[in-house]
Amino acid sequence: MPELPEVETVRRGIAPYLTGRKVTEVELLHPRVNREQGSEDLASLLPGHTIYSVERRGKYLWLELDAGASRTDGPGRDRDRPVVFIHLGMSGQLRVGEYSSPHVRLRARLDDGSTVCFVDQRTFGYWRLAPLSAISHIAPDPLSAEFDSAAVARAIRKRKSPVKSVLLNQEVVSGIGNIYADETLWAARVHPKKRASALRQKDAVELVAAARAVLAAALERGGTSFDSLYVNVNGESGRYGQSLAAYGRAGQPCLRCATPLKAVTVGGRTTTLCPRCQGY
Repeated sequence: MPELPEVETVRRGIAPYLTGRKVTEVELLHPRVNREQGSEDLASLLPGHTIYSVERRGKYLWLELDAGASRTDGPGRDRDRPVVFIHLGMSGQLRVGEYSSPHVRLRARLDDGSTVCFVDQRTFGYWRLAPLSAISHIAPDPLSAEFDSAAVARAIRKRKSPVKSVLLNQEVVSGIGNIYADETLWAARVHPKKRASALRQKDAVELVAAARAVLAAALERGGTSFDSLYVNVNGESGRYGQSLAAYGRAGQPCLRCATPLKAVTVGGRTTTLCPRCQGY
């Protein structure tokens, strides 16, 4: 599933095409793209709305409609106003133009004559018109302006779960999935099974700093692609897969100490670590 770098890459790519444009028509081509809307129909709900901006928190992408608001949450911000959430699922893509594919699930036509297509081979993604408060439980992500590293480090240390499971908890810190959790823990030299509450505050702060550095580096290279299912709006794959130090490299030498990396399971997730660098 796309994580913060992939979703932010999509946001940056699509924003220039959508910002300031009015939706004139929505064509639904598969019922699953509308499944979160219940009995309502996106094809009748969205036309007539102007897209003010394209926003993101963690892995969540949404369109601000009409009057909109600033990107940073602040006092008095109306969290009940409707926005359009776009969940990429496992294989969702946003492509500009009359994209031809049997996997196009939704077409949105805009007032400048352009078209944006939502392509989703596995149909886990969806569009949903809902209040912004629907994601009020999602924590700030490491690249957001309101992110407080020391506070997040304290929140991590309050958990008794394995530290990898805590990094994946979107209510503690958002935007990190399996790939970047492995990369963060390798960079910080922390064993993924170590209990989060056993971390010293200094170690937890360093872990958060490692997460920020890993996510920023991945974003700079357009995220990570292992197949054609994740691409940006121009159809280009992310290049960070060439820089992975841990994820998916079990049996290969550690880039720091040359010890063969090991695969273990943490919270049902396959996890790759260096048994020497990341020992308890």
